[in-house]
Amino acid sequence: MQLILASGSPRRKELLEQAGLPFTVQVPDVDERSVTSADARQLVEKLAIMKGEVQSPAEGEIVLSADTVVSQHGRILTKPESREEAYAMLSALNGGTHHVHTGVSLRSHQDSRVFSVATKVTFWEMSDKQLNAYIDTGEPFDKAGGYGIQGRGAILVKEIHGDYFNVVGLPLAKLVRELEHFGIVPSVSG
Repeated sequence: MQLILASGSPRRKELLEQAGLPFTVQVPDVDERSVTSADARQLVEKLAIMKGEVQSPAEGEIVLSADTVVSQHGRILTKPESREEAYAMLSALNGGTHHVHTGVSLRSHQDSRVFSVATKVTFWEMSDKQLNAYIDTGEPFDKAGGYGIQGRGAILVKEIHGDYFNVVGLPLAKLVRELEHFGIVPSVSG
């Protein structure tokens, strides 16, 4: 079986490599803003399905697509598009708890599976100076909720409950178990 990652995310690529999963990349061209939902779980699952449908899998291919958002008090945060939006997102998350949701779609020629995982994340209380210094790194602009836990955004995080890799952008352990259904098992030899 050939795994195809339908994503341009360097983080998802790194996670699949870390898991020992051979794959190719085909970046979908989709308008994520065309999909809406007030429920974060439903939104990420819909977006994952939409991204995966861009590529029609041939016999022996599995298309993997995913999407991640942050939710807090019923509000969904995607990727900030400006410095002001990044500051507003990070200020809202500052000192509080939020959830990171990732939806995953797996599609073969004959079968499909969709699932989502949520991880609870609590931020330290940060000063305006600290938040602005983080925004100055440029890191917030391609990350759901405006931060990357695997990068400099790690200094914002006080604690997490759940799958760390889900916060990075792909719930790796759950994904590996779902891929077994399609006959894909990661290589554990180095």
